[in-house]
Amino acid sequence: MSRLTVFADTMPGTPVISTEDAGEIATALKAINVRFERWNSPVALSPDDSAETILEAYRPYLDGLMGELGAGSADVIKLTPDHPQAGALREKFLNEHVHTEDEIRFFVHGAGNFIMHVDGKVWDAHCVQGDLISVPKGTQHWFDAGDRPFFTALRVFSDTSGWVAHFTGDDISARFPAVA
Repeated sequence: MSRLTVFADTMPGTPVISTEDAGEIATALKAINVRFERWNSPVALSPDDSAETILEAYRPYLDGLMGELGAGSADVIKLTPDHPQAGALREKFLNEHVHTEDEIRFFVHGAGNFIMHVDGKVWDAHCVQGDLISVPKGTQHWFDAGDRPFFTALRVFSDTSGWVAHFTGDDISARFPAVA
């Protein structure tokens, strides 16, 4: 189930907001310009489906979203516990960073936490299958899919160079692990 947990950035372990209501999550995240939606899609796919199959199945949704955002490309990212670089990829995503464009993800399978550090608060959005999240460019954040990562997500880009992180060097992600 989707969940939002918010902490003061000086108080790990003491949430000031905790909700699993999708409407409340969307409203709360809107305060920091993060877009959160639940897509009720009739698309049924297997985690074993290829990136091409996934992109084709979601094409009507992607075309609408990309047209709205003026985005230029979309791809699929998959991470499973048996991936030979799962640990290294997890570590890369765990470090606080920013992007020069919005980071847009739709969870096709699995789950992960987008954790944002904004206005003296840490906003931990646990996203699951059917969730769309868009973290605005310049927002300090990190991503954690856990010790045994399992997710398939659509990624939408305006910049054709794809996912490029600019790491902040702040160790806040070590002080605020993802809410399990």
